Amino acid sequence: MNGYVGTATSRVDGRAKVTGAAKYAGEFAADGLLHGFVVTATIPRGRITRLDASGALKVKGVVDVLTHAHRHPLADKDEAWKDEVAPEKGSPFRPLYDDSIKFNDQPIALVVAEDWETAKFAATLLDVAYQEEPFATDLEAERGSATEVQKSHEPRGDAAAALAGAAIRHEADYLVPTEHHNPMELYATTAVWEIDRLTVYDKTQGVQNVQKFLCSVFGKKPDEIRVISPYVGGAFGSGLRPQYQVVLATLAALELKRSVRIVLTRHQMYGLGYRPETIEHVGLGAKPDGTLDAVVHEAIAVTSRYEEFSRNDTGWAEQLYKSANSRYSHQLVRLDVATPCDMRAPGAASGVWALECAMDELANALKLDPVELRLKCYSDRDQSEDLPYTSKQLRACYRQAAAAFGWSNRNPAPRSMRDGKELVGWGMATGIWEALQMPVAARIVLTANGHAEVSSAASDIGTGTYTIVAQVAADALGLPMDNITVKLADSSLPQAPVEGGSWMAASSAHAVLAAAEDIRQELARLAVAMAGSPLAGTDPADVILSEGMIALGSDKSRSVSIADAMRSGSLERIEMEKLNHFAEDKSHARNTHSAFFAEVKIDEELGVIRVTRVVNAVAAGRILNTKTGRSQVMGSVVWGIGMALHEEAVMDHRFGRIMNANIAEYHIPVNADIHDIDVIFVDEQDEHINKLGVKGLGEIGIVGVPAAIANAVYHATGRRVRRFPITLDKLLS
Repeated sequence: MNGYVGTATSRVDGRAKVTGAAKYAGEFAADGLLHGFVVTATIPRGRITRLDASGALKVKGVVDVLTHAHRHPLADKDEAWKDEVAPEKGSPFRPLYDDSIKFNDQPIALVVAEDWETAKFAATLLDVAYQEEPFATDLEAERGSATEVQKSHEPRGDAAAALAGAAIRHEADYLVPTEHHNPMELYATTAVWEIDRLTVYDKTQGVQNVQKFLCSVFGKKPDEIRVISPYVGGAFGSGLRPQYQVVLATLAALELKRSVRIVLTRHQMYGLGYRPETIEHVGLGAKPDGTLDAVVHEAIAVTSRYEEFSRNDTGWAEQLYKSANSRYSHQLVRLDVATPCDMRAPGAASGVWALECAMDELANALKLDPVELRLKCYSDRDQSEDLPYTSKQLRACYRQAAAAFGWSNRNPAPRSMRDGKELVGWGMATGIWEALQMPVAARIVLTANGHAEVSSAASDIGTGTYTIVAQVAADALGLPMDNITVKLADSSLPQAPVEGGSWMAASSAHAVLAAAEDIRQELARLAVAMAGSPLAGTDPADVILSEGMIALGSDKSRSVSIADAMRSGSLERIEMEKLNHFAEDKSHARNTHSAFFAEVKIDEELGVIRVTRVVNAVAAGRILNTKTGRSQVMGSVVWGIGMALHEEAVMDHRFGRIMNANIAEYHIPVNADIHDIDVIFVDEQDEHINKLGVKGLGEIGIVGVPAAIANAVYHATGRRVRRFPITLDKLLS
C-alpha cells in the first residue's frame, strides 16, 4: 500500500474542471444538432382543451412541435415509468402523455428548432387553452386531510401518558418551507442519434437507472440506448430520478431521427423535485434532572396527488436520546404540485432541525447547558432495534467541537452577549445520518507497463468519486496515482446504483478493492511460477503489491516487477471485474454522527443575521480523503446556513404557482454570507462497518446545522423562531 488513502489528495479531475476540459450534459456536440425548448402549463390542475402549434411551425428554423397528440409512442403502464428510486406507491409522471395537467409548470409541448433562440421564440406563439379544475397547494390549509404513511419506527411504551405526566414538558410545531435544488449546472440532455442506437448525455446521479428507464419507456433493448454523464455540476438528490428533459430529448431524437439537446431554464427547474414543505411537531417530556420520559415526533409533509413520496423525518431520536416512551408518525397531504424528491439528507435535515430545536428549548426550561442535556440523554444503543453501533464517537464530537468553539465561555442567558451594536448568540445541535452501503461493481485492466484503468458506472456528482477510486486503486495495486485512470458514469460500464444516500464512496472503494485483490492473486501466481523467481516456494497469500513490484510482505527485497511477471505469463493485460456485495449484518446499527456549534451576530436595530463561526465535528469512520472530505462538509454547512436563513419557495396559492422561481428572488447563500467554518474529523475506528472502516460524508455535514443556527438566534435575541427561514421580519415583528 502506498498510503494515498486517508491523505489530503487533490482531485484527479480538478484540472479538467478548472480549464473547461470537463464536458457536461449540455456541452456535447453532434452533427446536425437540434435544440428543444419546453413549453409549460400555466395552471395547477385541469385539462388542455386547445394546443395549436401552427404559429410556431411557421417560424423559420422550427423543425417540429411535439405534444401529447403528436409524438413518438410511449409506454402505457405505470411499471414502465418506475425507475429504481421511484416511490413505491403512485403513478409516475409522464411528460406529454395526455391532456391532463397535474401541476403548474408541467411540460405540455416541446418546440424543436435549428437553434435554441428560435425554439424559445417559437414557444411563445403556441395557442393553448385549458379547462381548469379546483386545486389545492396550501399545506397548512389542507392539514386536516393528511393521511398516515407506513410507520418506520414502532412506538415504545405509552408516550402520550408519559408526556402528559412529565415534570417538564415541551411541545411545539416547527415548519420547513418548500426548498428547491439550485445546482450550478442546469438540467440538460443531449441525445445523439446514431443509426443503430441512441447515446444520451444526461445530467444524472445514475446512468444505469436512466438507461433502464428509457429502455422501459420507449420499448428499447439495452444495447439500443447508452447513457453517459461524466461530470455533474451539482445534484444531491435532484438527479436520483430521471428528470423529464431526458424523456423529451429522447422522444424528439426518436421522432425526428436527429440529435437533440434540451437545456432547462432556471425557472423550469422549479417544476422538478424539491424538499417538501413539512410541519414537524415535537413533544419532549423530562424529569427535573433532564433525563427524558417521552419523545413524540409527528411530521405532516407535502406530496403530489399522483405519487406518495416520504422520508424518515421522525425516528432520529431513537438513535440519539434515551427514553422509555416514544411515538413517531409521518403523514402526507396530497396537493396539486410536482412530486417532491430527495434533497441533501432527506428527512433528517428537516426532522433533526425540529428535534434539536426542541432539545434546546427543553434545556432552557430545565436551566441546563444544551450539551449537558444531550449527554444526560445520550443513547449507546439504537432503541428502535435495541442494537449497539458499529461505532459512535458522538461524545468525542461534542467534546472536541465545544473546545474548539470555546463553548465554556458562553453566558447562558439570552441577550447577554454583545459585540458593539450586535447581539451575539451561541447555539449547538447534533447531527446523525445512516452509514449505507450498496452493491457496486468495478473493472480493473492492468497492463504490463504498470498502468491500470478502473471503470464503473458509478457517478461523481462533484463529490470526488474519481479521486477516491484512484486513491484506493493506487494503494491496492501498489502503483502511483499517476498510473491510474478512472472511467465512470457510462451505462455500458460495470454495475452501479444511483449515487445518493452517502453510500458511493464506501461502496465503490470496496468494489475496487475486490477487483484489485483478484489482480493481486493473479500476479502473485505468475510471480511465484516464474523460473528463478525470488518468490518461488512462497504462499501467494503472503505476496503484496508495492511500488510497482510484486513482493513478499515480510521481506520486500524478495520481489519481481509486474512487467516481468506478466511477460513470463505471456500476458499484455490482466482484466478483473468484481461485483462487491456487503454481507448482511443486523447485529449493529450503522450511523455517522456530528456536533455543530454556531455563532451568530445580529444587528439589534435592523435584525440582520450573520453566521460568523461554525465548528462542525464529524465522526464518520475512516476518512478516505481529508481534503475532499473537508470540502464536502464545508459545502454542507453552507447549505445548512441557506436552509436556516435564506431558502424558501413562495407559492401564491390563488394560482398554485411559485412566485420566486429564480435565483434572484429564491435566496441562497453567497460569499458574503459565509465566514469561518472549522471542520474537525473525529478519530473513529470501525472494525464492523466494512474492511476500510469507511462511512459516507455527503449528508452528515448538513444535519444539525440549521438547528444550531436557530438555537444561536434564540440565544442572541431571546426570540424563538420555529418557521424557516429565519428572516429579519420574524425577529422584528
